[in-house]
Amino acid sequence: MKVLVIGSGGREHAIVDALGRSPRCPQIFCAPGNAGIAAQATCVSLQDTDVQGLLDFALSEGIDLTVVGPEAALAAGVVDAFRAAGLRIFGHSKAATRIESSKEFAKILMEKYDIPTAGYKSFTDYAEALAYVSLRPFPAVLKYDGLAAGKGVVIAKDLIEAQAALKDMLIGESFGKGKVVVEDYLTGPEFSFMAFVNGCNVYPMPLAQDHKRAFDGDEGPNTGGMGAYTGLPFICGEDVSFAYENILKRTAYAMVNEGCPLTGVLYGGLMKTPQGIKVIEFNARFGDPETEVVLPLLDSDACDIFSSVACGNDPQPLEWSEDITMGVVLASKGYPGSYRKGFEIDCNEAGERIFHMGTAMKDGKLVTNGGRVLMAVARAASVTDAREKVYKAVSSIKCENLFYRSDIGHWALGE
Repeated sequence: MKVLVIGSGGREHAIVDALGRSPRCPQIFCAPGNAGIAAQATCVSLQDTDVQGLLDFALSEGIDLTVVGPEAALAAGVVDAFRAAGLRIFGHSKAATRIESSKEFAKILMEKYDIPTAGYKSFTDYAEALAYVSLRPFPAVLKYDGLAAGKGVVIAKDLIEAQAALKDMLIGESFGKGKVVVEDYLTGPEFSFMAFVNGCNVYPMPLAQDHKRAFDGDEGPNTGGMGAYTGLPFICGEDVSFAYENILKRTAYAMVNEGCPLTGVLYGGLMKTPQGIKVIEFNARFGDPETEVVLPLLDSDACDIFSSVACGNDPQPLEWSEDITMGVVLASKGYPGSYRKGFEIDCNEAGERIFHMGTAMKDGKLVTNGGRVLMAVARAASVTDAREKVYKAVSSIKCENLFYRSDIGHWALGE
């Protein structure tokens, strides 16, 4: 079996790793991949949004299954193109991807189908948005309507911060011309609930919690994610059941009813508020860095799951380990702002699973090649043991231009 994974980060490394554990022993390709993925798959020099190039490669190579990682590829219509050519591909159509690529589309959908979320209002005009925000209580939640690589959300503490963010999004056009969604500010612990979805059929994965802020204590700017872990003691079985029935399953039904069914992964970014579980955001693909801590717990055949969902069939019952995983991201100094590349990395003594997020080989040496560079992931019977193991691994990684948070899992440990 030949499998193509589209993408180049830690999420895709985790997908490749899961596929590599399949009893089918597939031959795996990854486009474009990275230095770590190259140890487990054949990397192909094609960008994730090069739809025609990816399609030509899949046809010429006789690819049996393609798995899409990044949202940009989904939004570019890679799934539509592959399906039109009769190829099996795991991921959502361009129309279904709007649940992530347009915050406004997602909010309208949730409002229509009574899916619990924060109140909101959308703006394209800077002056109108500023006037609205200035009359409301702070903090203010400001979201760029389109894709922004996990960085299009600003929680403004005051009017000065709100003014700067709105200028950036509506006048400066940091992410491209678009809208801003202003949401009510909610409080409570956030968590990620991912599921494989095939039409109205929803197959849940273990819960995880991401750490978005750059620095300890949940301080600093939002990032793509600085670490994650599974085994959340503050989310009870009743919470999980509510989220599954009233959010994930209801959303899957809504998308079918709207004529754009989901056929891949639905990511629910949720919050346990004093008023109950509510949606913060939806993503149309595996979360990053949550995938790196969730997929290592998968005991079922990943090839079977991806193939079945892509074909519209029910996969075999999903089996998950009851272990706990924790992952810590090592990022380039300066991230999520400007940063330098090309610093040598030595992670040979880490002793745990290391997923590569932004690495390359230069003159035979592993070097940094992105904002988020590596993610060390450890597995244990408890959050405490997983944390001890993962930070021991992190401390053994040598690179002069990396930083990381030292408090991943603090919500679970009551810190």
